[in-house]
Amino acid sequence: MGRELERALAGRFGTVQVAAAGRVGGGCISTTLQVRLQGGPAVFLKLAPDEPPGAALLEAEADALECLRAVGEVRVPEVLAIGGSWLALEWLEPGPGGPEAWERLGAGLARLHQRGGAGAPGWGWPRDNFIGSLPQENAATAEWAGFWRERRLQPQLARARASGLLGRAEAAEFEPLLERLPTVLAAAEAEGPALLHGDLWSGNVHMTAAGEPALIDPASHYGHREVDLAMAALFGGFPPSFYRAYQETWPLARPGIEQRRATYQLYYLLVHVNLFGRGYLAGTMEALRRALA
Repeated sequence: MGRELERALAGRFGTVQVAAAGRVGGGCISTTLQVRLQGGPAVFLKLAPDEPPGAALLEAEADALECLRAVGEVRVPEVLAIGGSWLALEWLEPGPGGPEAWERLGAGLARLHQRGGAGAPGWGWPRDNFIGSLPQENAATAEWAGFWRERRLQPQLARARASGLLGRAEAAEFEPLLERLPTVLAAAEAEGPALLHGDLWSGNVHMTAAGEPALIDPASHYGHREVDLAMAALFGGFPPSFYRAYQETWPLARPGIEQRRATYQLYYLLVHVNLFGRGYLAGTMEALRRALA
């Protein structure tokens, strides 16, 4: 693979040779390496997992990174090259992130949502991708409520039912929400689609040595901007300065926001049920109660 990587990077950096490679932290799905090049910079290398979804995971990630980077409002690593089983990204030297970095991220995310959604073809994404290792369907729908029901909640509910993680009676409790989604998510229709990161938990925020926040590991689609904020709030780690800067840059529609937040968090909680088991089910059912309140 070293020679393949060198050839792929030659168009970007000229003649380079792999001088050293070592494991670095980078998630639980792909093996991640820092590759030092003779004649070039360090590179962040992700290797496709042996089990499904394999290389398709890296292809979808590269696609989303390039779309986010094209908008230019939030730093994301540059895609340098992609092979059959690997993805080479710009190395962003890590560092501590202070309050100013979180403020920059909040304001930048608001602008990304606003600018990236301009001219969006609708609710969805040109290709299916992944949330963690699970498939994420993105075929466009005419209405946002339909997208959230048919492309997000229902596939995760069906997966949980099929694997025995969700009982029949528990699944039935979701039906009233699925029927009410056009009303619950009406604010999204009024605002229109935004370009989303799609998996915005604190582990996907990378603070650089230069004090600049960067976003990594996206699961992008065109959707309601509050989806990213709901995921950010689900497991914590984002300080008040982040939300304050977002709100100052592009204020949120307040009526019904708590109900919408719970409705969006349900998707990510169901993903955790399907990935990690019924330990997440109590939190999922509590979010359902908030969504129905």
